[in-house]
Amino acid sequence: MEFVWLIFLPALAALFIPTLFRRVAGIHTGWFVLIIPVVLFVYYSTYLPLTASGEHAVSSFDWIPSLGISFVSYLDGLSLLFTLLITGIGALVVLYSIFYLDRHKEKLGNFYVYLLLFMTAMLGVVQSDNVISLYLFWELTSISSFLLIGYWYTRDGSRFGALKSMMITVGGGLMMLGGFVILGILGDTYSIRELISGLSDYSGDPLFTLAAVLLLFGAFTKSAQFPFYIWLPDAMEAPTPVSAYLHSATMVKAGLYLVARFTPIFAESSVWIWLVSGIGLLTLMWGSFFAVKQTDLKGILAFSTVSQLGLIMSLLGAGAIAYHSDAALFRLAMFAAIFHLVNHAVFKGSLFMIAGIVDHETGTRDIRKLGGLMSVMPISFTVAFIGGLSMAGIPPFGGFLSKELFLESMVALKHFELFNFDTWGILFPVIAWVASVFTFVYSFYFVFKTFTGEKKFDKLPLKPHEAPIGMLISPIILAVSVIALFFIPNVVGKWLVAPAVMAAQPQLYSMPSEAAVHVQAWHGFGSVPMWLTVGVIAIGTILFTSIKKWQPVYGLQPEMLSLNALYDGVMTFSEKGMNKLSRFYMNGLIRTYLLYMFAFFSVMTIVVLFAKGAFELDMSSLSPITLFAVLNSIVAILGTGMVIMSKNRISAIIALGAVGYSVALFFVLFKAPDLALTQLVIETISVALFLLAFRHLPALKTHGETKKNKLVNGIIAGGVGLSVTLVALSAHSNKLVASISQFYKDTVHTEAGGGNIVNVILVDYRGFDTLFEIAVLSIAGIAVLGMIRLRLARKETDDEKK
Repeated sequence: MEFVWLIFLPALAALFIPTLFRRVAGIHTGWFVLIIPVVLFVYYSTYLPLTASGEHAVSSFDWIPSLGISFVSYLDGLSLLFTLLITGIGALVVLYSIFYLDRHKEKLGNFYVYLLLFMTAMLGVVQSDNVISLYLFWELTSISSFLLIGYWYTRDGSRFGALKSMMITVGGGLMMLGGFVILGILGDTYSIRELISGLSDYSGDPLFTLAAVLLLFGAFTKSAQFPFYIWLPDAMEAPTPVSAYLHSATMVKAGLYLVARFTPIFAESSVWIWLVSGIGLLTLMWGSFFAVKQTDLKGILAFSTVSQLGLIMSLLGAGAIAYHSDAALFRLAMFAAIFHLVNHAVFKGSLFMIAGIVDHETGTRDIRKLGGLMSVMPISFTVAFIGGLSMAGIPPFGGFLSKELFLESMVALKHFELFNFDTWGILFPVIAWVASVFTFVYSFYFVFKTFTGEKKFDKLPLKPHEAPIGMLISPIILAVSVIALFFIPNVVGKWLVAPAVMAAQPQLYSMPSEAAVHVQAWHGFGSVPMWLTVGVIAIGTILFTSIKKWQPVYGLQPEMLSLNALYDGVMTFSEKGMNKLSRFYMNGLIRTYLLYMFAFFSVMTIVVLFAKGAFELDMSSLSPITLFAVLNSIVAILGTGMVIMSKNRISAIIALGAVGYSVALFFVLFKAPDLALTQLVIETISVALFLLAFRHLPALKTHGETKKNKLVNGIIAGGVGLSVTLVALSAHSNKLVASISQFYKDTVHTEAGGGNIVNVILVDYRGFDTLFEIAVLSIAGIAVLGMIRLRLARKETDDEKK
């Protein structure tokens, strides 16, 4: 079996979840779901030797071959790394959820369906080589995460957070689609590999930079970069297993994946480098500073995620500089980005799970009510301590190593003399260091304010106690991984990081070993990052111990000047504005809506006809105009005028019949007796039916028509008539292709065995069309009959009551 189908395995498994939830109620549904990510993780792990040797695997099937769109599963170092994070941490999250979500109280059937759909979407994003299918999965992540965040849909916060995340990420995704389309047109392909290989043919096009900017909108919104990060804190309304999954290893990482994947295409652009590194560093600073303001445990972690994503994004931007400089320090940046991405997924997953455990066992996440939990929750404290210190960049944990690499890369930026980095490059290490200080502060704030200090157990809704061992298994595994990453960084670098770096910079390396960096904890006393870390710890400790004195500074910011207030204002204005607009043109009259449609149709038709030079008048092949045709035309025009001017329905119906009969006479004049006979029969039946139904119809209403309205109606009617006439004349004069009538003449007897072209077309060439038309009419007739009987039955019931 082609491994491309494995992308859809979670979605296929989701089909059986509702049945399992109902039929096997004695077993937690999560145990069945757990099998899926475990199997996928084991299977995809077998590709590690392949990617470590610099090779890749491809599997595909066609989706829309005529447009060159297909599902292509492309497994190289980068996509395999993300795949293992999605399935590996996904398995731990499912295991954690089994003990976190009560099978008696929660709608687990819905929860695991959403989770498995999301897993398929993420696998599709990171493995797709075709940008259109990548976009399809990209938006599927937005929809499935909307369902996950809004899982507790009875809560206002859940609905608001879900809508906010979808509005921002889907908006960015649409802009990203524009970038994909431009790239596809420029490169004449939708394959990412082919776009990279043909880069020299289109990189000089003026639209190239526009494509880069549009694509970055998608990446920035998805990975919560400034100023689009505002959806992420509100997404904390989701159940904690969802938060741990979306914000440690999956959804927010999709934007980082996108930037890494498209770096080989856009790295030559100065706009790309400045935006990725600059926005990333700004996000890092913003998120780390405002994390200390939060009082909700998951809120602190949400802003810490924002800051950590900014850190990785800035490193990806610095890594793109390697295409302009041979300096080894710039090549180091991409390695640091991927290595920190792994570290972040591990320690952030464990911290989210601990936040959920604290909430689960104490009844609150409000850090102002917490404190002294270490004595009753020693295991949770130990895991939080390991994860928190890794996030702060303290040894001996994995985050320390990648933080050192980050500082080293930022220091190197001030030596880059291109794109004005020689002038502004000094800002990068300065901002990076200040942000690292606040990263240290919020990490300690999260851990020590929760587990140490004064005990406030009397303020807690529940009596605190340690979580059951089942709920602790997943965070313990992640905490052990945090320590392991410190002691075996080069093993991880060889099998995971270096192949991913090579995939993100394929033009620079021929083997993953060339991209590998020997990571070590001690660089000697001459190491600049080491002294920067010493400074971070010293200043960070001072700020943390004096946090009560300076924390009130956050209160100086007026709430109405925040980005959240801006978002709320825009949404409120849009809602009210759209309501006013819709009330203005939606007056409930079908006649008004028809005016809109006919006016738009006639204007657009005439404008396009002349703008494209499509109007042409060729009188050479027209039939001669006879006296009978002129008289018949006068009858048709007079009949049409009577229909419009009639004050009652009888005269209008008779006039309409006269128009139909005059059309039938035209068929006779142009030697189409079958059509004429059909027209006469239809017209006679229509007039008869109208007259039969006449007395049941309500009286004609003017609907407040004025002379002005009639004038507008006349203008639009004239416009429609003019546009149809021009199109008809142009269609007659422009014979771009041969008439299909000759085809019918040639095949009506040999292919269909008939002699009458019209009959054969209706019965054979359009057989299914005719059949379905009859079916639709039959269904409509049955519906009308049912409604009449329903009305009669109700009337009889009312009579009986009387």
